[in-house]
Amino acid sequence: MFNLFKKKEKIVITQEEFPDEIANIEYLESFNFSKNLKKLKRKIKNKTVVIYGAGVFFQAIKKHYDISDINIIGISDRRFEGHEPNEECFGYKVYAPSELKDLNPDYVLVATKMYISIIEDLYYNTLKGTKIKIKPLLKKGLF
Repeated sequence: MFNLFKKKEKIVITQEEFPDEIANIEYLESFNFSKNLKKLKRKIKNKTVVIYGAGVFFQAIKKHYDISDINIIGISDRRFEGHEPNEECFGYKVYAPSELKDLNPDYVLVATKMYISIIEDLYYNTLKGTKIKIKPLLKKGLF
């Protein structure tokens, strides 16, 4: 787990991290991600999930939060178009966005900070006409 605490107005990090990773963890915690992840897990229990977004943001989530009880069947990203058979990323089988319809998971969880345009594209184009639910992995309030 990521350990960050203030000591006389200095931030002390108890393990080596990359600057982007630290910023992502702070960002996640600013939206109370730990609490929201528990709620999400209850909602998607026994459902198949594909993570959309194979970047440093999801890498930080995977490293610092327990997502082992989410039934993640793969990870998708535009960069996986033309991927090799059985290719993996972060320990998950990779899928191009164009493969998601055939894969037919229950949920696609978008693991990016700026998810609105991605969700719109998935909903109106890539997954149009399916019953696949699309949700952000990090639910942010409007205000």
